[in-house]
Amino acid sequence: MNKDIKVAFIGLDTSHTIEFARRMVAPDCPADQKVRGLQPVSCLRFSTPFHTEEGLNQRQKTLEDWGIRVTTNFEEAVAGCDALMLEINDPAYHLEYFTKCAGLGKMIFLDKPFADDLANGKKIYDLAKARQLKVFSSSSLRFIPAFTAACRKMPKPAFGHVYGLFGKPPAGTSIVWYCVHTFEMLQRAMGRGAQSVFVRKDGAGFTAIVQYPDNRRGVAELLTGTSIYGGCLHDKEKACPFVASTARCYTHLLKEIAKFFQSGKAPMELEETLEVMALLEATQRAFDSGKEEAV
Repeated sequence: MNKDIKVAFIGLDTSHTIEFARRMVAPDCPADQKVRGLQPVSCLRFSTPFHTEEGLNQRQKTLEDWGIRVTTNFEEAVAGCDALMLEINDPAYHLEYFTKCAGLGKMIFLDKPFADDLANGKKIYDLAKARQLKVFSSSSLRFIPAFTAACRKMPKPAFGHVYGLFGKPPAGTSIVWYCVHTFEMLQRAMGRGAQSVFVRKDGAGFTAIVQYPDNRRGVAELLTGTSIYGGCLHDKEKACPFVASTARCYTHLLKEIAKFFQSGKAPMELEETLEVMALLEATQRAFDSGKEEAV
């Protein structure tokens, strides 16, 4: 029987740290949401614009009540762990902390988005490849069952339409910070090879039209004031609509993380994650310029 993987969390400014830890060890976590095989041992706490000190104090107490050590010292946080989960809401910190963690040679899950911009995303990618690190980075939306079922039914759609939230972050850009969820779905559905993006803005948010080879087209609607995700994958003969319920999204993603840490094999290639960053950056340029922009 495999022993549990000891996990260190890097970051406390996101609710994901709490939600993932809850599914690993919280005594009141429903049995059908528990994820076996992971043992959280520590968490590195530091401040970002994404959460208050009072909120961090509350989260620290929750983790400590579950037996998880919280520290502000990096060396203490990573001592004795088998794998790392970078749970930092502010993507401006991702390159800095990924670089610190890369020197440990351990498996790393880097929560969405990959970085704050494509240039820093490429630096993370290059570092991971140079060190031959096992790295996995994704939004939970990529693994929602209704969406993955649509992808199985329509493995190479001619047209992909997805929709989701256009949220506003405390710092950085809205497109990179929260639109990553919707573009994760688009990238998984359509595959690699996006060529260009054009953005149309209106009072409800914006729509990004993504061109692919062979006259394939992806459409991503980003809407303000709603947290509903879904879409439809289709060709000229059939359509596969879906609604991507987020009710169990943490559990679905954590199961993928557990399999990754236990096997060393990520459920997706890092090149896919980098293309998501390229899509986000091209969308930001198109949003700002009003012109079609290359991916």
